[in-house]
Amino acid sequence: MNIDAQTLDKIAHLARLEVKPQESQNLINSLESVLSWMEQLNEVDTTGIAPLTHISQENNRWRDDIAQNTLKREEALENAPSKTEQYIRVPKVIE
Repeated sequence: MNIDAQTLDKIAHLARLEVKPQESQNLINSLESVLSWMEQLNEVDTTGIAPLTHISQENNRWRDDIAQNTLKREEALENAPSKTEQYIRVPKVIE
């Protein structure tokens, strides 16, 4: 597929890119190269091949979600800018 300057300008506008005049020819060549590669891929016979959802067959190993109290109340209140004996004090947001 041939890309001309007008097509490049349209693509750049849609992608919100600023293309400098000295970059235009390099970008046109790159786009044509990518499109010719895609045309080569379209020629490959893929009948009978299921689409991939993942690149590998590995599965995630999830850990059990177990609630734990790992932070003591005193430790949590140490860096609070405003606090009472048991709670962090925040500004009132509801009147």
